[in-house]
Amino acid sequence: MYLSSNIRFLRKRKRLTQNALADLLSINRSGVNNYENGSVIPPVHVLIALSDLFHISIDTLLRINLSKLRESQMYLIENGSDVFVKGNELRVLTTTVNNRNQDNIELVSIKAKAGYTTGYFDPEFIAGLPVFQLPFLSKEKKYRTFQVSGDSMLPIPDKSWVTGEFMQDLNDIKSDELYIILTLNEGIVFKKVKNELKEKGSLRMISTNPEYAPYDLPLTEIREVWKFVHYISSEVPEPTETEHLHHQIKSIKKELEQIKRKL
Repeated sequence: MYLSSNIRFLRKRKRLTQNALADLLSINRSGVNNYENGSVIPPVHVLIALSDLFHISIDTLLRINLSKLRESQMYLIENGSDVFVKGNELRVLTTTVNNRNQDNIELVSIKAKAGYTTGYFDPEFIAGLPVFQLPFLSKEKKYRTFQVSGDSMLPIPDKSWVTGEFMQDLNDIKSDELYIILTLNEGIVFKKVKNELKEKGSLRMISTNPEYAPYDLPLTEIREVWKFVHYISSEVPEPTETEHLHHQIKSIKKELEQIKRKL
């Protein structure tokens, strides 16, 4: 049971002193101290007060070590969408390491995407994925590479390998940037995102190909978020309209220079 350590963790997370928490719970400071060191178990009415104060269920307060959760999971729990917690079952980011205890970059191919949707929290499934290392990426961050399909994110070609940095805090999602998101019903999606979590409780999912209409992804649908870092492809992207225009301007300038020399 993690109740005592969770009370201390949540109090410090809210930047409360023991006296301040005691005032909010209408008890004395020594009571808070006893709860935090585990010498006394709070009565039911205090447990209810703690649950209401921190917006966390009593079941979670008792069973889950909150200090071990990622910030993204705490965000969901505190905002009433604790999709990661079911009783004493907790879905955490599963990863693999090399012989130097460094995080691998796991490869999720198109064929493996269906399995990843249900097995992303299964250590055996993740351990079975191919892995590699990229020396120019930070050793302090976690990365994973997903193979994307379709033409919704042109000029990134179909079947490209897109690498993302794991997002600990959903609040850090920045509008108009690219993200790979594992969703409850759609599986893995790669889109440009507008962060509307605070306003609407959802992300606006936007394709770079204007033929695909934007749509909203509710917070409760989100399982993992990876910030786009780079992509690998065997195809060379087709030139964009801007590049065509640049080449035309360059050609015109060259022709003008030739005309000037003849005058």
